[in-house]
Amino acid sequence: MRLLANENFPLTSVKILEKAGFDIIYTGLDFKGILDNEVIDIAIKEERIIITFDRDYGELIFKKGLRPKAGVIYLRWDSFLPDEPGKYLIKLFKTKEIKYNSRLTVITETNIRQRRY
Repeated sequence: MRLLANENFPLTSVKILEKAGFDIIYTGLDFKGILDNEVIDIAIKEERIIITFDRDYGELIFKKGLRPKAGVIYLRWDSFLPDEPGKYLIKLFKTKEIKYNSRLTVITETNIRQRRY
């Protein structure tokens, strides 16, 4: 699975995902300061799932028409430790129950919902 972690995703969790064998790029190191639409361009070009804590991706997808084929995972959590998102995603990806392609996946503390685009 190819991932693209937005700048607001904790570096500790990026390292956890890397150690677990995921192919992940972290914009906080590799593309510091780029705009969200540029993140989407990279995700489209490299067929990567965007993982982010930034709610703006919903607007970019549904109002601006930017559609990363591999999908976007938006973690809508109020508080967390730096390692929690990485550990959570590893467990989620292992279940293989959820399809991510052409979907905005919103994950809260209590549920997961998806909207296809």
